[in-house]
Amino acid sequence: MTEYTTDFDEWLAKCLAETDGFTMLVVLIGMQDGGIHLLRSAHLHVIGNELDWSNLATHLDGAGVAWDAVALFRAGQEGIVADDVARTRLGSLVKALQGDRTIIRDGEFLNRDGLRLRLDDA
Repeated sequence: MTEYTTDFDEWLAKCLAETDGFTMLVVLIGMQDGGIHLLRSAHLHVIGNELDWSNLATHLDGAGVAWDAVALFRAGQEGIVADDVARTRLGSLVKALQGDRTIIRDGEFLNRDGLRLRLDDA
């Protein structure tokens, strides 16, 4: 059994075992005053196993906002999707999250240490 450093690393290994690579949708989240605030979003193509939580967190810190958590989603079960498809799916995801934060439960919801968070009802 493989031991993982973070829950992110475990999730990433699972996704890569199912595909030859995949497109990840990333939504940075701030958690202030008991609320979930969408800060920034992006997509990235994950190919190979060189990405780990430390690398990803460093890139997320480059977004220029103070973030508390991140929600990660696969752009599709098909693996890598074209950039225009990823942008469209990311836009749809962010719009859906603006109306219903519980959609975060459909992805991986992680804190700054790459550990899973649980989103409870208010």
